[in-house]
Amino acid sequence: MPDVTPNSAEASSTAVQHQGEAAFFDVDNTMMQGASLFHVARKMYQKRAFTLRDAAGFAWKQAKFIMRGENMDDVHSVQDSAQKLAAGISSDFVRQLGEEVYDEMIVSKIWPGTKALAQEHLKSGRQVWLVTATPVEVAGVIAERLNLTGALGTVAEVEDGLYTGRIVGDILHGPAKGRAVTALAERESLDLARCWAYSDSFNDIPLLTAVGNPVAINPDAKLRRHARENNWPIYDFRSGRRAATLGLKAATGVGVVYGLWKGISMVRKR
Repeated sequence: MPDVTPNSAEASSTAVQHQGEAAFFDVDNTMMQGASLFHVARKMYQKRAFTLRDAAGFAWKQAKFIMRGENMDDVHSVQDSAQKLAAGISSDFVRQLGEEVYDEMIVSKIWPGTKALAQEHLKSGRQVWLVTATPVEVAGVIAERLNLTGALGTVAEVEDGLYTGRIVGDILHGPAKGRAVTALAERESLDLARCWAYSDSFNDIPLLTAVGNPVAINPDAKLRRHARENNWPIYDFRSGRRAATLGLKAATGVGVVYGLWKGISMVRKR
């Protein structure tokens, strides 16, 4: 009979105990500061995929996103623009792009507190999934880099290895997140009443209410109010983030202006 240390036995028992459980994390402003798609757009500009005017437009939308939080119109505007610009581009190219974007831009934007929560769920034997409107190729890279179970993201139509500029199904946002998590739970035999969900946005109420343990992270005003009214836990990792993550800019008017100027300056140098 093989030797089993107390620690390994305890870990095995914990994993069995939490089978059928999962934690679902939004990405933008929850797992990381700002919008991941903005960084993809900036990298695409660097690779001459589109123009300075397009890049400046993405920079302005990113500034608004950081300053006022997630807005349905902004999300659809950014996603629509990105899909049109991506038409004719290889899906393999976007996957490679996602790798570069994570290593060069996103890794420094990850909230240490949110990452720690995800790791605690993994240690407890729960699955951990990202659920985001970001293209699934990019979401998958983020999940892999953070050693998570997987990612649910917006799926772009591909024909002969190239993007068509159309989306398969819905943008994974709002009610679509709730439906996606419910479908995943059926496939993975998860008990949603014993699962967790984390988001910063009131728009993600369908995701948060799909599980038994909803949590607000860096919440916008509407979600903070809703969370308080329903006695949901609230975590805000935005205060003190300069010390936690090198180079992370505060989500204030000054930080937004700096970020906008910096982003446009960088693309102009190209």
